[in-house]
Amino acid sequence: MRLIKDLYAYREMIASLVRRDLRGRYKGSVLGFAWTFLNPIFQLAIYTMVFSVILRSGIEDYYLHLFVALVPWIFFSSCISAGAGCIRSQGDMIKKIYFPREVIPLSFVTSQFINMLLSMIIVFAAVLIGGKPMNIQAYLCLPLIMIVEYVMALGMTFLVSAISVFYKDVEYFMGIIAMAWQFMTPIMYGIEIVPPSYLPLLSLNPMTFVIVSYREILYYGRVPEVKTLMGAVIFGVLILFLGIKVFGKMQRHFAEEL
Repeated sequence: MRLIKDLYAYREMIASLVRRDLRGRYKGSVLGFAWTFLNPIFQLAIYTMVFSVILRSGIEDYYLHLFVALVPWIFFSSCISAGAGCIRSQGDMIKKIYFPREVIPLSFVTSQFINMLLSMIIVFAAVLIGGKPMNIQAYLCLPLIMIVEYVMALGMTFLVSAISVFYKDVEYFMGIIAMAWQFMTPIMYGIEIVPPSYLPLLSLNPMTFVIVSYREILYYGRVPEVKTLMGAVIFGVLILFLGIKVFGKMQRHFAEEL
């Protein structure tokens, strides 16, 4: 409750950092903020060409099967890879003024989340054009999955950003972790092709529940199973709790380490 009160008191600072990150993301480019929409459009075009013409997959409309899972994954992977250095990048501000240090990871993840929400406009358009079923009941579950992924990404960013202050190698290593994690998550393949003996191992991956839920809603037009939703919620809360605890214990030494 103390943390929530502190963050609420600094809500204007959080909003300012989010705006600065969104404005600075494509600063200096000719097209500017339009890249938020152009990036997923170009990705969709490439996937359509490769997997519909060159590498034909046995999955119907494989490019959509991949795309609806890849956009949420890009948000999560950006948080754990680029987010690892978010505290170090604000070292001067941390040493000069007091504010709840949780403000920095929170604003970083929020800006990444807003970018994902804008990219989801392209996903919805692709699903509509692709003729996939749009189940209203299923779509009502989408905000829950988005919030769960946001919470999960925030917890991971708290964790890795705090550790990387003391061990800078973590910042570089997270890129490798993100790549390996992607292959261990059913993004480029469907969970139905995973051998039953490996399913318990796959269920230990918190992002499995999130990605499967996105695909159920957007690609298949189905309401995710209750156990899938509950798995996502439980993992999200646990990761956030762990990230906050670790961050809270390590932040008192940030200034002297930066």
